[in-house]
Amino acid sequence: MPTYLYKNIDTGEIYELRQSMRDDAYTAHPETGVQVKRVLARPSIAFKGSGFYANDSRPREKSEASGGGESKPAPKAESGGKSESKSKGGGEG
Repeated sequence: MPTYLYKNIDTGEIYELRQSMRDDAYTAHPETGVQVKRVLARPSIAFKGSGFYANDSRPREKSEASGGGESKPAPKAESGGKSESKSKGGGEG
């Protein structure tokens, strides 16, 4: 059962009361009978910012209007069909 915060209307004292999510909010403290009101509590964790996934794992797209001219990526230079990674100990000598 979840715990909810209730505030005493007269004194401002805060109570933690356990009740089912299906039950209506208390209007009076179940043991003392004083008038109470449910208080919204902050979550224990807060995610701030634009998000880590969107700006950390994807490259930022460049708009064509900001550069003034066409901006195309430079073509990759090929090394005559031989890969440099095979010379790092691929088993061939």
